[in-house]
Amino acid sequence: MTAPDRRFERIGGRTVYDGRIISVHVDRFRYADGEEAEREIIRHQGAVGVLPYDDEHVYLVRQPREAVDDPDVLEIPAGRKDKDGEEPLATAKRELAEEIGKGADAWEHITDYWSSVGVMDEVVHVYAATGLHAAHAESGETERIELVTWPLSDLDGAIRATHDAKTLIALLWLKTRL
Repeated sequence: MTAPDRRFERIGGRTVYDGRIISVHVDRFRYADGEEAEREIIRHQGAVGVLPYDDEHVYLVRQPREAVDDPDVLEIPAGRKDKDGEEPLATAKRELAEEIGKGADAWEHITDYWSSVGVMDEVVHVYAATGLHAAHAESGETERIELVTWPLSDLDGAIRATHDAKTLIALLWLKTRL
């Protein structure tokens, strides 16, 4: 049995909202069999997440996430790729300094993933950062971030305490490494 031809081409569309963080498009597609469909797509410039850890702790942040109506979401430090032409690793380094005041001597790429393939084109780049040291960068944004120093000996507790995808991916990756 031959697999169906799943190729498609974008044949038109329009922007229905263009904001600071996302834009919303209604795009039209034609599939290999000639059928056409309209899809609502959220466009996002992408993001990074950083898993900073040392021999004793993993460094997380708590912050309010209004989209999920939670004032205390536990996450790895993260941020948008909002500087034109900035490579993901450079964004990760900047975000680590902005959010928790740390730099790192060693960086390891963990993975890239699409956050919600049914409606959004956002790619999240996830890195591990070790050899931590003090660093500083100004974000220019008002963020309500609390640094959480979590003991590596209770990594399972951190995994149970979070519902954020990038954080779960990073913490589960770390669990396989320890």
